[in-house]
Amino acid sequence: MTENAQQQPSAPHTELPTQYAPADVEGPLYERWVERGYFEADAKSEKPPYTIVIPPPNVTGSLHLGHAFQHTLMDALTRRKRMQGYESLWLPGMDHAGIATQNKVEQQLAEEGKSRHDLGREEFVERVWQWKEEYGGKILGQMRRLGDGVAWDRERFTMDEGLSKAVQTIFKKLYDDELIYRAERIINWCPRCLTAISDIEVEYQEDDGELVSIKYGEGEETLVVATTRAETMLGDTAVAVHPDDERYRHLVGKRIKLPLTDRTIPVVADTHVDPEFGTGAVKVTPAHDPNDFAIGRRHDLESITVMDERAVITVHGPFEGLDRFEARSAIVAALRSQGRIVAEKRPYAHSVGHCSRCKTTVEPRLSLQWWVKVGPLAKAAGDAVRDGRVRIHPEDMSKRYFDWVDNMHDWCISRQLWWGHRIPVWYGPEGEVVCVGPDEEPPAGEGWRQDTDVLDTWFSSGLWPFSTLGWPEQTADLRKFYPTDVLLTGHDIIFFWVARMMMFGLYAMDGEAPFKTIALTGLVRDERGKKMSKSFGNVVDPLVWMDKYGSDAVRFTLARGANPGTDVPIGEDWVQASRNFANKIWNATRFALMNGATVEGPLPDPSEMTATDRWILSRLNETVAEVDAFYDDFQFAKLSDALYHFAWDEVFDWYVELSKTTFMAGGEPAKVSGRVLGEVLDVTLRLLHPVVPFVTETLWTTLTGGESVVVAEWPTDSGFRDAAAEKEIGSLQSVITEVRRFRADQGLQPGQRVPARLTLDGTALAPHEAAIRQLLRLQPEGESFSATATLPVAGAMVALDLSGTIDVVAERKRLAKDLAAAEKEKAQANAKLGNEAFLAKAPDNVVDKIRGRLAKADEDIARIQTQLERLPQA
Repeated sequence: MTENAQQQPSAPHTELPTQYAPADVEGPLYERWVERGYFEADAKSEKPPYTIVIPPPNVTGSLHLGHAFQHTLMDALTRRKRMQGYESLWLPGMDHAGIATQNKVEQQLAEEGKSRHDLGREEFVERVWQWKEEYGGKILGQMRRLGDGVAWDRERFTMDEGLSKAVQTIFKKLYDDELIYRAERIINWCPRCLTAISDIEVEYQEDDGELVSIKYGEGEETLVVATTRAETMLGDTAVAVHPDDERYRHLVGKRIKLPLTDRTIPVVADTHVDPEFGTGAVKVTPAHDPNDFAIGRRHDLESITVMDERAVITVHGPFEGLDRFEARSAIVAALRSQGRIVAEKRPYAHSVGHCSRCKTTVEPRLSLQWWVKVGPLAKAAGDAVRDGRVRIHPEDMSKRYFDWVDNMHDWCISRQLWWGHRIPVWYGPEGEVVCVGPDEEPPAGEGWRQDTDVLDTWFSSGLWPFSTLGWPEQTADLRKFYPTDVLLTGHDIIFFWVARMMMFGLYAMDGEAPFKTIALTGLVRDERGKKMSKSFGNVVDPLVWMDKYGSDAVRFTLARGANPGTDVPIGEDWVQASRNFANKIWNATRFALMNGATVEGPLPDPSEMTATDRWILSRLNETVAEVDAFYDDFQFAKLSDALYHFAWDEVFDWYVELSKTTFMAGGEPAKVSGRVLGEVLDVTLRLLHPVVPFVTETLWTTLTGGESVVVAEWPTDSGFRDAAAEKEIGSLQSVITEVRRFRADQGLQPGQRVPARLTLDGTALAPHEAAIRQLLRLQPEGESFSATATLPVAGAMVALDLSGTIDVVAERKRLAKDLAAAEKEKAQANAKLGNEAFLAKAPDNVVDKIRGRLAKADEDIARIQTQLERLPQA
């Protein structure tokens, strides 16, 4: 038995309403939890710590199914650990979301006919703070709706005073260690957001464009190059060929005419060029392509920028002032008129980068930016996983992590925005560059100015596991709760966030990784497994489902689909089924309370219990052990499924039903079973609580009289097992299941009573005759009893008299018709599978489908023949 019964107070049972109404229960319950401080964490506590990092949602965001999914799992982990006696910290907060938030406020200004430049930097930033206070943080209230057990008194924001100090501290430290530098490089530029964005903020998709082949040079000194971006030819400073390409060896070192301009450009030999691809000659535009930039560096080529920050052409009169796409068409037309277009292919599908926030086509652009030298930081992040300090779960996801950290490019951290952490670097009138720490005064005097850029949002969120605990100060929180235990997040942000936190945590915290385990989840998809997208029309607002079915139903559905690293399909039907489960728990507990279920007093000795009592306690402890093992392996789907089937199938459908005769008989056996049922419900509700907190809180406090299941003790496996009782009840279940199946096959109504003779003597089923008769609607045999059907099951014999209950002739006729149809289906399937010509031509999926039809026909034939054999003779 479990070891918690003696700790429960006496429970004066309050009568439960006849129906569970989540809308009436959830809000008040959550506020009560918060008011009582259940979710707060104390750094002075002697309890062992358990800390989870919450991915800080954007201040502009609202709760979507992805949030609801991950938050459900994180909440389940922290609730369980709290019940296990840990000082459990789940710290909430928000990310300032530089580009997204600035865009929101700029849209507001546009509606007023203004731009940020009309306000100026200081006033604009103040306007953003006002927007944040008025509109930001909507998601925090929605997290309460979901039931997130976070420590609200510790809420943080990536631009609050403490986190800003952390950002400035680590920037200064990296700068002094020569791990931050400023340089001209090709970056991804968004002409809509007007800022650099990192590689991982670029989304690639197949776009229809055009591929044009252009003749460069004159006479015998000509080359043909192909491009999808004809507008960049205005910035070409070379044509490159492979040094071993015999076709062009005579041109290497010579200069050829660049069409549409008055410039000549050199032909250079570079091993980057693939001589087998296209014509084997490529145009080189160092200011507008990363590969061309590298070629330019190797050959000391000039870099000519031909577009401004809005991707408008800035050079060469006829095209100056045109948008890049307008210029593309105009340039191709001009080249065509000169006979320089050798070939055109349109549409030409090719991969094009888009800004992940506004979907604008990204423009590679040479720009002076700030960079993090990631080499040593990324190596440390890889080593921490390789040497076992950090575990990635599931393990097969490690490859994706290593693919990223082992091949990471230097990280562009500057953004041309006004909202964010401003780069703490000042420039002097004589070219001085000074990086200023948080406790240092910036240089003053005429001519000194601060860098205008701000830092990439991921720079500050990369500090989240330790900056939120007070770093750079050596706080009690930092000593108690760092390193965190688990980072639970989607596999899609390994590159965005996970790697950043690993690099910064190891660097700032003297080699101590920010978490012990990285538990990666999949992404939520619709019920057909399709990605949720506004364009597909399949995006679901979880708040709508929460209003309709309750937060517990949404949470349980998400948890039940959460296999590690695997995408999670979800549909409304499944949420409705989870709501039905919550109702089942409610109704079964209500019934149990009305029939003597109690937690008062110790559990009776097993010798005083029925086999049914001992069976359910044995199964209860086995379930506790299973659930614990699944939690420790982040197998949320399996633990939810185990709880579902134990609660619904074994407790409610079997134990409660089998115990009804005991309860009706009354006396001491009924008291014993009432205490066992109370124990089973108490433990089951505690096991369910981390995933479905609201309904379990209401039921558990009513059942036990305890303060709150949030702070109740987590169940433990006492080791009690009763194999004999499990075997006995297993036989009982077999009898009931088999007879129920036979009754259904014969078309009997569930409540229809049938005369029966039970031969149970000499079997373990003898004490269960009353329960068998009640559950199967079997009345005693009368004087005229005639056994028309006999069912041998589990060593027992059940003889039924169906003479007065069914029309045997009509039933035989119906079954004979069904048998003929099944045999015809079998013959047709066999004929096709025996046809070699058909098998040679038919696709595999068609052949598999026919094999499935054959197997189904065989099953139907066997089932119908058994039914016919069991029917009484007409």
